[in-house]
Amino acid sequence: MHLKVGCDLPANSLRRRRKGREEPGSFKIEGNALRKCEVPRLFNSRMDKVINCFSKRPDAVARLICFPWAGGGSIHYARWGKILTSIEVFAVKLPGREARAKEPFFQSMEQIVDEVINVLLPVLKEKPFALFGHSFGAMTSFAIADTLKRVHKLEPIHIFLSGASAPYSEMRIQAPKRSDLSDEEFLQWMTRIGGTPPELLANPEVVKLFLPALKADLHVVENYRCDRPESPLSCPVTCFDGKQDMPHDLQAWKDISSGDFTVQMLPGAHFYLKDAANEKVILDYITKYLEMAEIDYL
Repeated sequence: MHLKVGCDLPANSLRRRRKGREEPGSFKIEGNALRKCEVPRLFNSRMDKVINCFSKRPDAVARLICFPWAGGGSIHYARWGKILTSIEVFAVKLPGREARAKEPFFQSMEQIVDEVINVLLPVLKEKPFALFGHSFGAMTSFAIADTLKRVHKLEPIHIFLSGASAPYSEMRIQAPKRSDLSDEEFLQWMTRIGGTPPELLANPEVVKLFLPALKADLHVVENYRCDRPESPLSCPVTCFDGKQDMPHDLQAWKDISSGDFTVQMLPGAHFYLKDAANEKVILDYITKYLEMAEIDYL
């Protein structure tokens, strides 16, 4: 389904230009005629398949692209789009869950990177964009950013990483593999890290629904290997983590960019970001830095 832009707009709907370009979907005056500028971004079925966007915001100062944790869906991040009124939120949907439940899981990080970039590349030049990912999503965010830089000469204005060691860090490389555990051992591990209600873990029907996606994503990230980037990003990097979570080598993330590096520790275990107070801190932080970055972009 394509977005439609109405033509009967008042004069004050003329939108600003960005770096000398007309804002997509805006109008410009040519002689006595009002001409609509081209809209390169259309939410067609291909985009809808991969991206969940609750609130489309053509006037947003920036776009935040969010990647799910292992086994996760897009809803948690998509609802941020209703909270962040100056930022448009794209939440990535992976196969094997939600509306894509009948699709086979991806087997490698390369598959995820290829699909997401193929869908998003036509729209990434529309406005500044940032990346956010927690745990498995942090790894995916980095893989996307690294490929965009190396292959397409594009960079985010900020990358927000949460709950994970850098993929090339010794701590990450030496971490035990969880995707090979039996279902019983796997559920015991999930109980230890927290974040999933015990009543769900005790329900065999519920477990049967989410366990395959979780194990598939862990298989991807456990087999993802990369070196420190030879051509680092230049944007700021912020790492969030839970104070009660298992230790992560956050400092190793410094090597992905020559930009400013910040660590924010918040109360809670692995899924600390589900706490309402912590979520507010994260979203306030993101809003502040993306709004500031938009001034530099202009």
